[in-house]
Amino acid sequence: MKNVLEQKYIDEVKPALMKELGIDNPNGVPGVEKVVVNIGLGEALDNPKALEGAVRDLSVITGQKPVVTKAKHSIANFKLREGREIGAKVTLRGYKMWSFLDRLMNIALPRVRDFRGIPNKSFDGRGNYTLGLREQLIFPEIVYDQIDKIRGMEISVVTSAQTDEQAYRMLELLGMPFVKDEE
Repeated sequence: MKNVLEQKYIDEVKPALMKELGIDNPNGVPGVEKVVVNIGLGEALDNPKALEGAVRDLSVITGQKPVVTKAKHSIANFKLREGREIGAKVTLRGYKMWSFLDRLMNIALPRVRDFRGIPNKSFDGRGNYTLGLREQLIFPEIVYDQIDKIRGMEISVVTSAQTDEQAYRMLELLGMPFVKDEE
């Protein structure tokens, strides 16, 4: 059982990329490997209940139980001790990944107020894209009355592309709503 977006990748995007990039082997075409959704919670140091709310929201949005992340280092200025719980993340692969990307591009992002597209400058130099969201309310799964606080999140799309240009073109063909450059 394939998701609509995954089927689009197989039927349209992959052949178009093979032609554009001059790749003969279908296995050499860039693809999406995983999507990581992360919520960092500095407030969890003072308010342990904040972590529970973030975990609940993340599990509703992604359909998968989040992993609670812990601090790797102690930082005195932030009153942070090594090993304290300070965030939650989910790594999506396979069907859930394609389903999440489909909902993100076609339902959630257009619900952002004054939406004109997402920036195309957020690539890391190795073909991975990271998008920051200011609030979790753009996802239709979130019930407004049940949230305790508006939280932002980071969504990282990890691709097998060698360059940012290949990753950009692949995501653009998949339907990612990038901002059009006005020149």
